Amino acid sequence: MNMKTMVTLVGFIGLLMGKLAAEEAKPPVRFAMVGLTHDHALGLLSKLNGRTDVQLAGIVETNDVLIVRYVRRFHLATNLFYPTLADLLAHTNASAVAIFTSSFDHARVVADCASQGIGVVMMEKPLAASLAEARAIAATAKNSGMQIMVNYETTWYPGNQAAYTMVHDEHQIGAVWRMVFHHGHRGPQEIGCSHEFLAWLTDPVLNGGGALNDFGCYGADLAIWLMDGQRPTSVLATTQHLKPEVYPKVEDDATIVVTYPHTQVIIQASWNWPFDRKDMELYGKTGYVLVPQPNVIKVRTGKMETETQITPPSPTGTQVDPLALLAGVVRKETLPTGPSSLVENMVVVQILDAAHESANTGKRVDF
Repeated sequence: MNMKTMVTLVGFIGLLMGKLAAEEAKPPVRFAMVGLTHDHALGLLSKLNGRTDVQLAGIVETNDVLIVRYVRRFHLATNLFYPTLADLLAHTNASAVAIFTSSFDHARVVADCASQGIGVVMMEKPLAASLAEARAIAATAKNSGMQIMVNYETTWYPGNQAAYTMVHDEHQIGAVWRMVFHHGHRGPQEIGCSHEFLAWLTDPVLNGGGALNDFGCYGADLAIWLMDGQRPTSVLATTQHLKPEVYPKVEDDATIVVTYPHTQVIIQASWNWPFDRKDMELYGKTGYVLVPQPNVIKVRTGKMETETQITPPSPTGTQVDPLALLAGVVRKETLPTGPSSLVENMVVVQILDAAHESANTGKRVDF
C-alpha cells in the first residue's frame, strides 16, 4: 500500500468513526405510550432493551389490571404510569406519542396530543375505525403541523422492502397486473389475545369491523405503497361469519377486490386461517415475486429457467423498525413515507370503508 492510499484510508476511517461517534452522542428521543389495550404494545416494549435512539418517558393508562400485568412482564417502574397525557407531560419531556388504544380512540388521542403540543404521533394500524375519524385525524394534523405515522408489522419485513425495490424501482417483473395478499390467523380469541384487546377488537364501532379491518388494512397498505399512493377505481368485497358463536358482532372472514386501471388487488383477510400468515404475491408481465415469509423471497423473471429463492438483506437506518423511524421523524432526519404515511393510510381507510359498503349492499363501489 503506497502512502497516498494509506492517507486516504486513514481519512475515510476517521470520517466513519466521527460519524459513528456523532450518532452515539445524540440524546435518545423520549416518547410516551398512550393506552395498553392494544396487545401490540407488547411488541413495542420488547424492542426497547439496549436501545440508545429512543427512551420510554411514561405510559398513560388507568386500568390497574393492565398496569400490574405490564409492570410484572417488563419490570417497569410504577412511577412510569400516569392517568392523563397532560399529567405525564407535566412530569416528563416526551416529544412523541405512540398510541395503543382502540382504533376508535385514535382521533381523540391525536386531538389531545395536538392540544399538548406533541409534534409526532404514531399509532398501530389501521389509521382509524372509520373514514369520519380518519378525516378528523387528518384535519388535526394539518391544523397543528403534526407528523402522523401508522405502524404495520409488515412495513419492516426485509422481504417486503426488497420486493418493493425489485418490483417498483427495478421493474424486474415488468408492469404489475395482479397482487394477492393473505393476512390473518386462527382468530384473536383462538390465539390468546388479552381480554382488554378482544373487548374492542370484536366490536363493530371500536374496531370498525372484524377481520376486514384487522387484517384487510395490511394488504391495502402494501398495495397502495406499490401503486405510489393512488386511489383505486373500484372496490368489491364479501364478508362471512364462519364462527358466529365466537364473533357474533363482526365478520371473521373477508375478501376484497381492489381494482386499478391496469392492476387487480386481491386481499384475503381472515380469522380462520389454520396458521398465522402475512404474505404477498406480486405478478407482472414478465415474472413474479412472492414473499411467503418475512425473510424469504421467491422470484422468477423472464431471464430465469426456474424459480429462485432469495434471502433479502436486513433493513438499515430508519427502516429497521417503527422506533427507528419515530426517532428519525422527531429529529427531522426523515418523514413518514410509504406504508407509514398519513396520505397513504387515508386511502387505506377509504378502501376499508368501501369494502364494508360493498359487503353490505352486494354491489361494487366505484371511486
